[in-house]
Amino acid sequence: MTITDHELAIAAAQAGAEVVRSHYGTALARFAKGPGDFATAADVEAEQAILAVLRAARPDDTVVGEESGRTGSAGNGREWLVDPLCGTLNYAARSMLVAVNVALRSGPETTVAASADPFSAEVFWTDGTRARVRHDGVDAELQPSADSWLVDVNLDPPFPNDPAFRAVRLLADRGFAERFRPRVISSTLAVAWVAAGRRAGYVTDGHLRDSVHFASGIALCRAAGCVVTGLHGQPLHTGVGGLVVAADEQTHAALLTVVEKQFPA
Repeated sequence: MTITDHELAIAAAQAGAEVVRSHYGTALARFAKGPGDFATAADVEAEQAILAVLRAARPDDTVVGEESGRTGSAGNGREWLVDPLCGTLNYAARSMLVAVNVALRSGPETTVAASADPFSAEVFWTDGTRARVRHDGVDAELQPSADSWLVDVNLDPPFPNDPAFRAVRLLADRGFAERFRPRVISSTLAVAWVAAGRRAGYVTDGHLRDSVHFASGIALCRAAGCVVTGLHGQPLHTGVGGLVVAADEQTHAALLTVVEKQFPA
């Protein structure tokens, strides 16, 4: 039986999550990638496990991996974006706040995506229409909610809008603190949490088009009905870039208000 694209994304994410879970807490080799950035043996092995699942089922598709780069010809217009361990620094410090992300882009659109939490054994997934979370083989609908007031702010580089905008300054904004309860987990697991109603919103700087880190979370939020824009409320991947995700329009408007304070009139 031919596996569907969204079930393949789930299976691939689960394969990566199993590797991440199995190596947790062990002494891991580190491979420097840049100042303050590195991959571990778990990143590399998880990506290999994901790629093995994808290649076995879709040998003609292109794959772009965080660690291994691009493989395949892209002749059929289908490209998998793979982030085997989003939150490597967390993981290396024995913090369980990480995600395994797999997304499929067909042409300009991300059509299916899966984001797995290796430690809760949950997989957040979308087929482009539905948005669900799978746990113990049971799927439940993702329902965004702003009730928690929790908003994650990504403090990791790059910062293309610096010095006009720095996400860290949101944490000191009086209006932001009065309206929301800021959080920083440094993993795109937090983007999936907005789709799931566990976060009210998420804010980051950066040019995120074709990002292996963010493609899955963005697709999940869109399918779940979240409000997803750039930093000025503009269509995603345009203008100054960045990402503002919110559970609803009211929360999105409140986030834009505090973001806009940093930009010159």
